[in-house]
Amino acid sequence: MKNVTDSFVSLGHWPSAGSFGLNTDLFATNPINLSVVLGVLIFFGKGVLRDLLDNRKQKILNTIRNSEELRREAVEQLEKAQARLRKVEMEADKFRVNGYSEIEREKLNLIHSTYQILEQLENYKNETILFEQERAINQVRQRVFQQALQGALGTLNSCLNNELHLCTISANIAMFGVMKELTD
Repeated sequence: MKNVTDSFVSLGHWPSAGSFGLNTDLFATNPINLSVVLGVLIFFGKGVLRDLLDNRKQKILNTIRNSEELRREAVEQLEKAQARLRKVEMEADKFRVNGYSEIEREKLNLIHSTYQILEQLENYKNETILFEQERAINQVRQRVFQQALQGALGTLNSCLNNELHLCTISANIAMFGVMKELTD
């Protein structure tokens, strides 16, 4: 137990001027700090994350339903186009002698344009789903991080006395400085 308290703050080495010392051994303090931060994130973030994911799930499902409705409309248009095609084919039989080639071109153009519309709608649906999923993931990440950080800071602020609070702030500033030096 003595090693655990020594890894946070070395109480026996406090200068007489009223300041305090920190254990700067990163290998001794990082696992403890990480476990505390992860515990706080899990405790405060799981309900928020569940709600955010449920909301995003509903939005994605609504988007999928809308896309399916667009698909159904495209299928209906295809059925109408096929009905028109059958009608055109019947007329083509009547006027085969006079204008077979022009009717054939109209039929192909009609089929081609219908398939292009279906392809565009399918592509739009897929792009919309992918975009919404990426946006949902990014929003959830940001919200969970912000709320977990706010919750952790609120808990820390309510639990820490002034000296321990200043000690924690100094340690975090030092840790961020080391991380910045490592990334630069």
